[in-house]
Amino acid sequence: MDFELAENLHEDTLFIIDEASMITTEGFTLFSNGLFSDLISYVQSGKNCCLMLVGDSAQLPPVGLAKSPALDREFVESEFNLHTYNYELTDVVRQDKNSGILFNATKIRNEIRFDEESPQYTFPKFITTPFKDIYRMNGDRLIEALHYAYDKYDPENCMVICRSNKSANLYNKHIRNQILFREEEITGGDRIMVVKNNYYWLQQHDESHTGFIANGDMAVIKKVSNLHEIHGFRFADLYLEFMDNNEGDAIRCRVNLDSLHVDAPSLPYEQQQQLYESIAKDYEDIPQKKDRMEAIKKDPYYNALQLKFAYAITCHKAQGGQWPLVFVDQGYMTDEMLNTEFLRWLYTGITRATKELFLVNFNEKFY
Repeated sequence: MDFELAENLHEDTLFIIDEASMITTEGFTLFSNGLFSDLISYVQSGKNCCLMLVGDSAQLPPVGLAKSPALDREFVESEFNLHTYNYELTDVVRQDKNSGILFNATKIRNEIRFDEESPQYTFPKFITTPFKDIYRMNGDRLIEALHYAYDKYDPENCMVICRSNKSANLYNKHIRNQILFREEEITGGDRIMVVKNNYYWLQQHDESHTGFIANGDMAVIKKVSNLHEIHGFRFADLYLEFMDNNEGDAIRCRVNLDSLHVDAPSLPYEQQQQLYESIAKDYEDIPQKKDRMEAIKKDPYYNALQLKFAYAITCHKAQGGQWPLVFVDQGYMTDEMLNTEFLRWLYTGITRATKELFLVNFNEKFY
């Protein structure tokens, strides 16, 4: 779906972009030069407007990139011919000053900076004693630890962060079955995360709504109905209460249930194409291609929401979020995989925790 760049009618305005480490330069199309370029162009098109980019340069960059372009001063100045000012904030407010989470995160952050200047990767050493907010544990105590976490903070205030979508799927399955005792494939009370932008269902809920459901938005299922199969896929109608929705009313959305279980960020291209081709057959009687395409774009199955369970998620999906208690699972790793990308993953993961952090299945080399 393509859009034209909006006109910036603001004057003397400062635009502040938080979590700027997540902004990508990719996404070039006939109508767009990529998100970051479009953002710069939009701000510059206004009269006397400025842009402030706020973020943590030690966090994971956008998928597929080695560095966060929006926080790379040299890149911004050379690519867009801009004069920039750079400031670093050092007063941490997410964790307590004497926090073991903060101590270890700062340690890893310094290693990222050092390794970028002179790469010689060594396993970062976690310090858990005498701190009371960071713990090491093996997987055999995970069920016990999850019960502790959910009893103390409630499930919505806890998160498991994984290295891969496959690992997150396994965690979600076990948490739903062994901790929450949910036997249905999906049910009321389940916590989900949207994994692909959707511009359809908010307008169906309220025609005057100009927003969209974003990749990464979290919601709680209030009701499940109309489970059925069509076009070779399984669907259901869910009433979703989004966590950032101040109005608090549930929004009815049709969802693609197959997206829950794929070991990928969302449905693979081949499956999405298969769905599109099946839906298109329903509109073959429309003679004009333009009219036919418009009809397909308004089809509820074409616009079905893609989602995953959100008890365990990947670190990229966790960016921008924070939870009182977080489990970080090392996942599969070899010595050859120890690099700046892994350190950024680790730093991003452990800094999602505000009160307690559990390090799960980490190799002895980390201690």
